[in-house]
Amino acid sequence: MAKKSDLKEIVRLLADDELGSKREKYEDPLPEAYYDAFSAIENQSGNQILLVIQDEIIIGCLQLTIIPGLARLGMKRAQIEGVRVDKNYRGQKVGAALFREAITIAKSKGCGLIQLTTDKDRKDALRFYEKLGFTSSHEGMKLIID
Repeated sequence: MAKKSDLKEIVRLLADDELGSKREKYEDPLPEAYYDAFSAIENQSGNQILLVIQDEIIIGCLQLTIIPGLARLGMKRAQIEGVRVDKNYRGQKVGAALFREAITIAKSKGCGLIQLTTDKDRKDALRFYEKLGFTSSHEGMKLIID
C-alpha cells in the first residue's frame, strides 16, 4: 500500500504516457493538489493505492476503492482507477500481479464485481483488461465539471 513518500513516483507513472502527460503535472515540487488527494484517499475507508516495487523502484500502481451499494441486493463493488505500469516493465506480468492483488482484496471485502474505465484511445490497455477477463458490458459516460 502506498505511503505519502511514494507520491512523486506515483505521479511520475501517471504522467508517463501520451494522455497522462496532458493531464498530470509531474514537477518538483509536486502541486499541493496531489498531497491533498492522497490524504483524502488515506482517510477514506476502503480506498487505497496498490504498488509494485522492484529494486526499491515503483514500477506499477493502481487505485482500488470498495464501494458499498444498494443495487444488486446491496452488493459491494470494487472500482479500479489510475492503473499504470512503467513503460520499461510492460509485458513482464507487472500489471497482472497488480490485478491479482486487487482482486484478492476485493474478494476479501465481499465485493461481487470489479469495474474500471479506460480511455478508448488506450488500445493496449483494453486488450490487457480483456485478457484478464474484463468485458465491455456497459457504456461509460463522464461529465467534466469545472
